[in-house]
Amino acid sequence: MASVLFDNQSVPLKLLSERAYNYRWAEIDQGVIPLTAADPDFAVAREIRDAITRYAHEGVFSYGPHRGLPSLRTAMAQELSTRHYGGVDPERILPLDSAASCMFTAARAFLNQGDEMIIFDPVDYLFEQAATAAGALIKRCPYDPESGNFRLDLLEGLVTDRTRMIGVCNPHNPLGRLITEGELSTIAGFAQKHDLWILNDEVWSDIVFKPHEFSSFHHLPSPLRDRVITLHGFSKAFGLAGLRIGTILAPGPEAYTKILNASQVMSTAGGASTLSQIAATTAVEHCRYWVDDFVGHLHGLRDLAVQRLNAMPGISCKSPEATYLLFPDIRGTGLGADAMTDYLNTVARVAVIPGNERFFGPGGAGHIRLCFATSEKILVDALDRMETAMHSLAQNRN
Repeated sequence: MASVLFDNQSVPLKLLSERAYNYRWAEIDQGVIPLTAADPDFAVAREIRDAITRYAHEGVFSYGPHRGLPSLRTAMAQELSTRHYGGVDPERILPLDSAASCMFTAARAFLNQGDEMIIFDPVDYLFEQAATAAGALIKRCPYDPESGNFRLDLLEGLVTDRTRMIGVCNPHNPLGRLITEGELSTIAGFAQKHDLWILNDEVWSDIVFKPHEFSSFHHLPSPLRDRVITLHGFSKAFGLAGLRIGTILAPGPEAYTKILNASQVMSTAGGASTLSQIAATTAVEHCRYWVDDFVGHLHGLRDLAVQRLNAMPGISCKSPEATYLLFPDIRGTGLGADAMTDYLNTVARVAVIPGNERFFGPGGAGHIRLCFATSEKILVDALDRMETAMHSLAQNRN
């Protein structure tokens, strides 16, 4: 039975139409269903709302500690220790204003003008933007859709004397794929051999579907994780995107100091809102039950959506192991990603993200991305509309 936290009545559509931006309800035409940005349609856990309310009612909004609230750093260290990361020191955790900000800060800390960073293709556009904002160039390691693997055998051909970093998104956006422990070991060994930093994005690590299990660089022996900079966020699992809060875990004191300097928190030009840190601390300490129920809800929607999409003419969709994202192959429809996105928006009244170079790199071509972090009713309505539109498209082609 579906949790009442995520039933068909639990999506606050009026509030979403006023507050949910970034390609979502507040930015779309009336009558369009947005399966777009990776942000849940549900209100956050009651404990988070109550903690924010209590803090706000006390009426004091002074500066917080430069390096973040000790309560959040301690809560994150304890949480990661339960994930068998081992010996996580709160003094190596830095809260910042979103996981994206953490990524840009890490890139600034370890990349200089003319350096190079290896990223995977496809992958979320923030990896490329973080590298180029730091003045670095990118090299792309491709994904092989036939084997379902990244071409790690090509890494040696991508590295140069200017390569300083490799970026890893695990679980992977947009593929919904878990990077295996063997792959992590290969990447870490490659980074160790060439003295590279690993920018390790784990913002999706709470959204994993059974029987699959998440593996981290931090599960590897010490020498292989000593140059791993890990990012965590609170938007995907806890719905706190608008509070702009994330954390960086540095591998050691020297790396932490470089990150601290790049973050500008010591000058008060950078940092995270104290109110957001209160929310994040509460999420970690008291809201795991909410995430567990959320993942259970998502599991059922994943299976439903994959089955429905694969029955539509010209569409092929793999079932994600993690995340609440689908990345169906639409090449069989005869439309490219941008054309399909426009077609669905106009004809089906469903908004999706195109798998174009802007969002995911060249490797996303021929795909669209759908987010299914909504109610079953809304998702079924969107899929019904898509199905009708896809059959109409197929008939017009014949």
